Amino acid sequence: MGLIKKIESVTQHKKIALGDDFYNKIIEWRSLHRGHFEGIHKMPYFNIQEGVGKRTIATLNMPKVAAEELATLIFNEKVELSLSDTNFNEFVYEVLKENKFTSNMQNYLEFMFAMGGMVIKPYVKDNEIQLSYVTADCFLPVSWTNARITEGVFISETRKQGKVYTHLEWHTFEDGEYIIANELYESENGNGNDLGVKVPLSILYPDMSEYIPIEGATKPLFAYFKPNIANNVDSTVPLGISIYANSYDTLKSLDIAFDSLQREFRLGRKRIIVPAHMIKMVVDPDTGKQHRYFDPTDETYEAFDGGNMDDNTITEINVTLRVEEHIAAMNALLNVLAMQIGFSPGTFSFNGQSMKTATEVVSENSKTFRTKQSHENVIEESIKDLVDCIATLASLYKLYEPPAKYKTTVKFDDSIAQDADAEIDKQIKLVAAELQSRKRAIIKIFGASEEEAEKIMQEIYKETLRNAPDLKEIKKQVSLFGHEE
Repeated sequence: MGLIKKIESVTQHKKIALGDDFYNKIIEWRSLHRGHFEGIHKMPYFNIQEGVGKRTIATLNMPKVAAEELATLIFNEKVELSLSDTNFNEFVYEVLKENKFTSNMQNYLEFMFAMGGMVIKPYVKDNEIQLSYVTADCFLPVSWTNARITEGVFISETRKQGKVYTHLEWHTFEDGEYIIANELYESENGNGNDLGVKVPLSILYPDMSEYIPIEGATKPLFAYFKPNIANNVDSTVPLGISIYANSYDTLKSLDIAFDSLQREFRLGRKRIIVPAHMIKMVVDPDTGKQHRYFDPTDETYEAFDGGNMDDNTITEINVTLRVEEHIAAMNALLNVLAMQIGFSPGTFSFNGQSMKTATEVVSENSKTFRTKQSHENVIEESIKDLVDCIATLASLYKLYEPPAKYKTTVKFDDSIAQDADAEIDKQIKLVAAELQSRKRAIIKIFGASEEEAEKIMQEIYKETLRNAPDLKEIKKQVSLFGHEE
């Protein structure tokens, strides 16, 4: 029995609106992000001694690289969150700052792109609002509308004294009232699909209540984030899918090529075949000491008893390595992967030594930049939901009374989406056409502040004076032609 069916069979809550098949997909995406998925990285092989078997192939771990690259492009310390009400803006800013929102957000956006979603769940502890970050494998939707998921269950697992405890935290509406219900299950064998038996919460959480009504809450007290990709795995559920959900074949081909490149060096090393009798111990008849013709610890030498082979024949084998062919194949596959997950061609490249990724998006017309903006639109709405959750908790627990109406604005950093050369040419043309001041051009090109731009302009002016022809020398030259005034 799958995990979801097991939860439904032992609880009294609503039915989970998600099948085991989709949940298993999330587990697969998580495995790929971690660097090992049985369906891709276990390959059959054959050798003379063991016959047919399976081995784990080497991996480039492109799921991790791609998810991390996209998360870095979208969210960093330059992202600005502002609210129309100044006082409420300061309150929310302090909440996010205390919860290290910027660094955590970038990390969990990577998990979101990898597994198809993530959740931020605000809660109150010691009269402070704290944020809990939950990955897709630990959250299951219960019900939803077209706009958002309205009910769900959070799953967390704890191991203690050889037993596995599974905590289920249900967020549901009952007769219009928001309810948080907590359940704890104990299992002996640690099987993820076996919840075990229900036990008192006090075993792990002595201060936690089983049933917590939240009066006045009309919206879910969590914000769900997902990539802006149509769910073609199961269109009946509101969850997102991994950015590489449709790239299994490409990922497999890439890792096969990378594994083959590694084996090319291991199996194609230089070998020297020598007759077996030459590596045996030989006794010197004069001294009685034993010695060998070849160093027995040198793995270059291979002993071979050839039968009819010339007793004194030594054969050198040099295998031609197909490095360039492997690198070319891998770069071609990297371009296919880039296309499938929304990056521009050439975003990823392999030079035979390491993986490299593009450090900037070439222009605002590039596919990478359009993908970036597409995901930002969905992420912005989820951040607004998070602010609404913070406002609700602040009001319910009397920590702060937010205004009745406020506007949340999220400004993402697009400076990484600029072509430096194109921007310089653009600013030069604007200055030449007297449509832009030199000071503003310096600010735009170098990202400088007004004070820094002013300092740069003064340095340029001083250098211009220093390099200008001396005025006295000019007058002297003019006087030689009888034009001195």
